[in-house]
Amino acid sequence: MRIALLGTGFGQAHAAVYAAREDVEVVIFGRDPDKTATVAGQFGFASSTALEQAFDDDFDLVDICLPLPLHAPMTLRALEAGKHVLVELPLAGTMEDARRVVETAERNDRQVFVDMFERFIPANRALFDAVQDGTYGRLEQLTLWNLTAPLWPGASLGLKALPLEAMHSDMDIITRTLGQPQTIEIAVVARDQDHASIEATFGFDGAFARDSVSALMPMPWGARGGYTATFTNGVLDATSTMGFDGKPTGTLTAYTPDGTRELELPPADQYTAMIDHVLACLRGEQANEIGPATVLDALRLTLDIDRRING
Repeated sequence: MRIALLGTGFGQAHAAVYAAREDVEVVIFGRDPDKTATVAGQFGFASSTALEQAFDDDFDLVDICLPLPLHAPMTLRALEAGKHVLVELPLAGTMEDARRVVETAERNDRQVFVDMFERFIPANRALFDAVQDGTYGRLEQLTLWNLTAPLWPGASLGLKALPLEAMHSDMDIITRTLGQPQTIEIAVVARDQDHASIEATFGFDGAFARDSVSALMPMPWGARGGYTATFTNGVLDATSTMGFDGKPTGTLTAYTPDGTRELELPPADQYTAMIDHVLACLRGEQANEIGPATVLDALRLTLDIDRRING
């Protein structure tokens, strides 16, 4: 399978996954010739600065890891060129653009995948299953937290960036487990334009959720996150450490009236699992779990938070 990987920043996380496979051929596209060649060389891939070739040549999949304003336009361009698309989250910067992608994909025989990598984190899948199956009763309280140091040089994690760049995945977890909130309260701290923290509380009928996202941590802290999900008959508590390589470590513990139990998590990292899923879908082996229509609820909530913070 031939893949055009657009972007030399976060695209490196995808490139590392592709490099471990023997069933793909990848060309990395970027604007800066030297940087593009250097990044591609690290993974043994070809490189190009001729972006139009990603849409004209015989690539099967266009993997878009470009800045947010380019997500929807490049996805639409790839669809028009007859390519399958994997696009980094969030799908778009506006609901109008997101719906345009959904409508175009529905009229097209090409598949679109949004990198909702958090859906492939084993602890999160356990939470989704517990809510769907009623394993511990009804979900009453959900607390999510993601605290990180500035692990990605040059990347801003200030108030302008945090909602769409860092909170979107948590909003997907909230909307998938509790739906759209009835009330939202937000508190923020901004150290400077590149380092900030957001605390958001969401009210539902008979439940509430809280999400803490911070980029104020010192470098030795790394990146850590997790959740505590309180049900009527038990608690699921997850903690994880994660980094740019996309290979987290984590634990998941269930607390019930019968006692405490450590739940075994499969040895999978989210980026590898996500790309495995994309390629399996393109081979006709699985149904698409991360199509654009599935992300609209989370995007709507994320954009609402962004408007409340940034106007």
